[in-house]
Amino acid sequence: MAEAPRTEVMRAHRIEVMHGVNLDMLGKRDPAHYGTLGLLELERRIEALGAGLGLRMRFFQSNAESAFVERLHRLREEADGLVINPGAWTHYSWAIHDALEIAALPAVEVHLSDIEAREPWRRVSVVEDLCLASFLGQGLDGYRQGLEVLRRELDRRQADDRQAEERQAEDRQADDRQAEEREPDGSDR
Repeated sequence: MAEAPRTEVMRAHRIEVMHGVNLDMLGKRDPAHYGTLGLLELERRIEALGAGLGLRMRFFQSNAESAFVERLHRLREEADGLVINPGAWTHYSWAIHDALEIAALPAVEVHLSDIEAREPWRRVSVVEDLCLASFLGQGLDGYRQGLEVLRRELDRRQADDRQAEERQAEDRQADDRQAEEREPDGSDR
């Protein structure tokens, strides 16, 4: 019996953008490093970039490391991918590193300033090894690039999952055909 063609409904990838310590002070911090946009305006623009890529965006910011870690702990059920800018925690928070590892989501790291061109202590990122890519000192464009990387990765994973499901369905059909070819007592015809 032939199966009816399956119509797939593609849902938008859910992306969480997490901003860490002191990023709520954007617009008040050194514009040479961080630009002139406040956090809400930056998020509005990131939202528009995401919408243009067919992504569903959500934002989180905290100055409390524990809240940031707790959010990462819950994220696996609520997002498909992550843009992370931990702020100064980037350079020393192994708690955030471990929580990001637990979240096990595809992630990109974005920094408004070029941390590699700043003070020596800022040149270290404890999260970069868990990220698909890092974008440093590119302002809003770094977020755009990060979202594009996430979109490609999530599309690739979705296609891989779809292929695996199709192979499983084909294997089940082959098993069913073999079972139909056997006599009721289990012997071949």
